[in-house]
Amino acid sequence: MFKEIKNKYLRYSLIFLFFIIIFFSALQLNFLWLFGYSPSVRDIKTPTLRVGSELYTSDGKLIGRYFKENRTPVNYEEISHSIINALVATEDVRFYKHWGIDAQAVGRAVIGLGKDGGASTITQQLAKNLYRTRYNKSQGLLIKIPLVRTLIVKLKEWMTAVKLESNYSKNDIITMYLNTVSFGNNAYGIKTASRIYFDKEAKELSTNDAAMLVGMLKGTSLYNPTKNPAKALERRNVVLAQMFKYKYLSKDSLAELSKEPVKLKEGKMQDGSDGDSYLRAAVAKYLEKWATDNGYDLYEDGLKIYTTIDSKLQKYAEEAVAEQMKTLQRRFYSVWGNEDPWYDSEKQKVNYPDRAMKNLPIYALLQKKFRSQPDSVEAYFNKKKRMQIFTYKGDRDTLFSTLDSIRYYGKILNTGMMTMEPASGKIKVWVGGIDHKFFKYDHVNQSKRQAGSTFKPFAYLTALEQGMSPCDKFTDKPVKIAYQDKGETKYWEPKNADYSVTYQEMSLRWAMARSVNTITAQVTEKVGWDNVVKYAHICGIDSHLESVPSVSLGPNDVSVYEMVKAYATFMNKGIKTDPILVEKITDQDNNLIDEFKPKTKRVLTEEIAWLMTYMFRGGMEEPRGTSQALWEWPNLFKKNNQIGGKTGTSSDYVDAWYMGLTKDLVTGVWVGCDERTAHFKNGEQGEGSRTALPIFAKFMEKVYLDPTSGYTYGPFPKATVEITRTYNCPSPQFVRDTTTTDSVVVDSTEFIPEIPETVTPTAVEPEVKKEEKKTEPVQNQPAIAVPLTKKEERELKRKQRQEEREKKNNGEN
Repeated sequence: MFKEIKNKYLRYSLIFLFFIIIFFSALQLNFLWLFGYSPSVRDIKTPTLRVGSELYTSDGKLIGRYFKENRTPVNYEEISHSIINALVATEDVRFYKHWGIDAQAVGRAVIGLGKDGGASTITQQLAKNLYRTRYNKSQGLLIKIPLVRTLIVKLKEWMTAVKLESNYSKNDIITMYLNTVSFGNNAYGIKTASRIYFDKEAKELSTNDAAMLVGMLKGTSLYNPTKNPAKALERRNVVLAQMFKYKYLSKDSLAELSKEPVKLKEGKMQDGSDGDSYLRAAVAKYLEKWATDNGYDLYEDGLKIYTTIDSKLQKYAEEAVAEQMKTLQRRFYSVWGNEDPWYDSEKQKVNYPDRAMKNLPIYALLQKKFRSQPDSVEAYFNKKKRMQIFTYKGDRDTLFSTLDSIRYYGKILNTGMMTMEPASGKIKVWVGGIDHKFFKYDHVNQSKRQAGSTFKPFAYLTALEQGMSPCDKFTDKPVKIAYQDKGETKYWEPKNADYSVTYQEMSLRWAMARSVNTITAQVTEKVGWDNVVKYAHICGIDSHLESVPSVSLGPNDVSVYEMVKAYATFMNKGIKTDPILVEKITDQDNNLIDEFKPKTKRVLTEEIAWLMTYMFRGGMEEPRGTSQALWEWPNLFKKNNQIGGKTGTSSDYVDAWYMGLTKDLVTGVWVGCDERTAHFKNGEQGEGSRTALPIFAKFMEKVYLDPTSGYTYGPFPKATVEITRTYNCPSPQFVRDTTTTDSVVVDSTEFIPEIPETVTPTAVEPEVKKEEKKTEPVQNQPAIAVPLTKKEERELKRKQRQEEREKKNNGEN
């Protein structure tokens, strides 16, 4: 068709134009995968800035961020004019005149006269930042040809720049550019850079601030003011000179500003944007499948994630944990002094540091390297080096060897705490440990530990499910239970707290409240330990449970998360509710992307659930109930408030638990060392009522004393269905001033001794405040009703027999 054109110049021009069109079309379409990816019209209209996602509490407090590139976008109106002027003067003086490609600059670059910067415009740089046009993964088969590759990359940037100019205003383009560009030190975007270098908002930047930041764009390392202040100053003044040249500055202003030194003020982004946390990691895990299924990236898609966490309750929980754990750590050091706390269940000393050292990957490598030089291996682990360690007064720099570190952290107590609304399934509190920086392991959902007596309620639930009532009675007496183990008959003989029995009849409610091991064992034998396991799983325990005679005493490992979920089933009228950690997710413009609702399933009748709640109240209401240490916090019992709960302690006081119930919330707390052979010596020091229960008490006290918390005093709800079982069966009341604690092995009746003020130090012990002795009397605390001691009971029975004989004799007479 071109042969018909007589004018050869016109003909050649049209042929050239035709091939240019064909070439650009092939470039755009990635013909035969020769040219690589080019952004489509849809990509242009919905650009991704690779913005990190933000994590919020349910009440809108920013508590964390996920990002690969630390950036937070801003609008044009939020940017200082000095930044705009400095950028245009230095990088693209004809920005407001060209249409994405500066023909004059290209011409000057081709003939070697480019003195005012390169030919690449701000729009082209934006195209490169947004669409990664120079990344190898964006290239096609022609990438291997050097000159062709350069040409293709440049042409694609031109095409993308033109598309951007045709879809966005100049202000939009320069805003997107400033939101995407890197300023070094993991600061992406002008908002982040302004905060990190000057602790200012982008709108507050001075001319000199702006000149320094724009100057860094030529080389974020070379002109970084924190690393190369002299180079940064020199480059800043070059930018100021450019601003003067293009009439953005007067001569006097240039002279004055150029004399000023670089003034930095290190800042941080909003609360929650720095570092990591247990909650941030838990949410990432929680949304892992959701993100995959829905094609989102938490680290680049700029999501706003609204958790179910209540910022006030979370704060109160963290405060309660910090207060109690300081006290417990001090108690732990006081108990052990210079003695190592690592002993197994047979009370044999354990060389924990040596075992932990040999489990390190580096140990095996050193063993191979120094096969005949064991001293060299030992020297490596004993070599002192500077490191930062955790203390209760903040991080501390010290000289520690690897073995020092192992010994130090092997004596640190840790905790996990979770609070949930049983009706809504919303998790309101998540405390995964004492310090995420040093202890990454989350003790809410990652750690699984022996549940101790907090598992006993599942035995009593099974009894109710099999037709018993809270008033059915069993006798506290010696128990010997036969069971089969690999075809062999074996016997289990559970012991009570003080290794004695009272021979007293107790209702199921009283026995659960007192946490009597012998009665729990009898109940378990009667209902069947397989059934106890079944109902634990039905209520929400997901972990594998060994079905053994002692299952109700909590030898199996479970998580705080599971226990809270299971206990919430009782409080939610028998409806098991899978806890939710996220309520909703929106985009940057607050458009709703997804909402989250809990999965629910009725697993118990309302009557059984109400009866279990009534049983839990026994911890406070029954004689020697194991929750009665809560009376030490009288603020918990105003306005007819009711609290139910269950303490738990595993064998040898390794794991301590408290499960606390109110009309609105279910809270689970675990306390112990990550190293299981480290533990307290006796129940007075390490039982659940003395370690985990106070965390719950202090937390709830703070919640109740805050009228804005949204959680109020009050009794448990009345039954909404007919209760067909007998439940109102008061236990014998023998008033005596005492209390109780709870354990699988020990149920002590003594208060803990006062902790000495002096703590025997270890290598570098975590700093804790002196434990304050309570001097104020507890107001309105009722006398706690307890049964007679063994001696008192024998005397009572003797008198009763004597009275019966006298009555009989009187009757005969």
